Amino acid sequence: MYSFDRSNFATVTYDKETAQNALSLINAVPNPYYAFSSYEKNQVDNEIKITNLPQKCTIKIYTMSGILVREINKDEAKTSLNWDLKNQVGIPISSGAYLIHVDAPQIGEKVVKWFGALRPLDLDTY
Repeated sequence: MYSFDRSNFATVTYDKETAQNALSLINAVPNPYYAFSSYEKNQVDNEIKITNLPQKCTIKIYTMSGILVREINKDEAKTSLNWDLKNQVGIPISSGAYLIHVDAPQIGEKVVKWFGALRPLDLDTY
């Protein structure tokens, strides 16, 4: 018969070092994005997820030339965020490489490189 000791297992809270180490888990999926992801609800939808985010953070998405594409403020317990691949004013982004900068106050920062090859806009579907 087996026995297990779980007395040393507990959730770590309010530990800055643990929170800083958790920043390395932040990711954008799918990466690379090739005109489709399983998060999309229909044929004209474009969507990716940014995962393993802290409860409170600011996400800024930049082109490789440093132009700010989108800024999203997150303040909820959910650990992921859906990005519709649109800029700040709702225009679809172009294919290419992007930098996703996550700034978590009093914890730290993380930069994720993301590449997307988007399908051409099909105006016949509207």
